[in-house]
Amino acid sequence: MTKSLKEKKLFLLDMDGTIYLDDDLFDGTLEFLEQIRKQGGRYLFLTNNSSKGVESYVEKLNKLGIKAKAEDFLTSVDATVAFLKKRYGDAVKQKKIYVMGTASLKTQLSDEGLWITDELEDDVQVLLAGFDRELTYKKLEDASILLGRQVDYFATNPDWVCPTAWGFVPDCGSMCQMLEHATGRMPYFIGKPQPDMVLMALEKFGYEPGEAVMIGDRLYTDIACGVNAGIDTIFVLSGEGTLADLETSDVKPTAIMDNIYEIYRRMK
Repeated sequence: MTKSLKEKKLFLLDMDGTIYLDDDLFDGTLEFLEQIRKQGGRYLFLTNNSSKGVESYVEKLNKLGIKAKAEDFLTSVDATVAFLKKRYGDAVKQKKIYVMGTASLKTQLSDEGLWITDELEDDVQVLLAGFDRELTYKKLEDASILLGRQVDYFATNPDWVCPTAWGFVPDCGSMCQMLEHATGRMPYFIGKPQPDMVLMALEKFGYEPGEAVMIGDRLYTDIACGVNAGIDTIFVLSGEGTLADLETSDVKPTAIMDNIYEIYRRMK
């Protein structure tokens, strides 16, 4: 670690598989968050899940006993909006974007002034895929047709699966792989492991990279995001990732811990 955990000021936290699973908050989470505040730091929740808006996360965390506000989150949707505005500049609002995603994702993008559709139209210029819990065969067919037209193709996140209490369900990365088998095309993935969300957090709160640490349960998204942004990382074994993954991955965390409770114990 560039600084000890007691000296860290910005704790960037994945959620699913890191601080909770479904509606079960992991032991030590509340104590861990309180310890961050006691040592003069702050925490920010970073999620690749684009299927629901920040208000849903605020409600969920409050029900789990975590006092949270909208400003405590950065999502792959935030990163996607920033990416598209940077990519297209002033012309972004003239780009018609077909969204293969949830109604919540489409609303979030529309609220940012983007031109969104879920209809297969001749003037669609961009296909954006998200973690679509409302996926239909029509959407897959529409997406395949658009990819055949060589429209620009992006996705909110590359996660293969989303953890649940009973196992895993296909996430955005798996849905995009299905389209690759049909069309031969894969998107540019915007969320973690790209460093954008970490860099946005550092800039927003005015911290240096050495003052931050990224904590998550996936090597290929959470930990890679931190590595790509040049900050310390902690790989927890409470979600999708396992020790076996380390043997085959080029991504190496700064530290490996069993769960959030172990991190809390080391901060005391």
